[in-house]
Amino acid sequence: MRRQHFTQLIGTLAAAALVGLPTLAFAQITGSAHDLSGGALSGGEICNVCHTPHNADATVTDAPLWDHEVTATVAFTVYSSTTLDATVGQPSGVSKLCLSCHDGTVAVDAFGGAGGTTLIGAIGTGSGDFGIDLSNDHPISFTYNTALATADGELFDPSTAASGITGTIDEDMLFSGNMECASCHDVHNAAGNTNLLLIDNAGSDLCLTCHDK
Repeated sequence: MRRQHFTQLIGTLAAAALVGLPTLAFAQITGSAHDLSGGALSGGEICNVCHTPHNADATVTDAPLWDHEVTATVAFTVYSSTTLDATVGQPSGVSKLCLSCHDGTVAVDAFGGAGGTTLIGAIGTGSGDFGIDLSNDHPISFTYNTALATADGELFDPSTAASGITGTIDEDMLFSGNMECASCHDVHNAAGNTNLLLIDNAGSDLCLTCHDK
């Protein structure tokens, strides 16, 4: 499950910070779409928009040491299709954390206890401002398991199919068995792919990791 990878990464960053060593993860975030250190939002720091070493939001269990305000009462329009065998509910888990910047209702600079005033559409992110209508985006926050793969007929079984990273789709890309934003996008840019993709999509490789076409 990918939640374990998040926890391990933050632990590595924290340990490196304590001894003053640079880290690969830091370098990969630097210059990426999630590097907000160059503007006024973060005061020159690269991690504090999302994470804090002290007084983290204890209600957030899907990412360690969470510091950003989380979208609360918004009702999203979710993806729906007659060909979709999964049940898609409101965004949850790590997807809710992603949308706390990207839904355009919570300010990007709403962290560290500050209310924030700058919405994502104001910092030149273009399509990064998804709004609350997710009906034309890939579905998220649904269970992707053997039963769904069998019912669909054109999905690989996540419990046995290799992701091409280190293990199975379930181990490397799902969160408690759910497909989330971070199943495809790596917020820490570890692979260094365009658009923060977990797997380079040249030749539709990312899509074909799950879709049996």
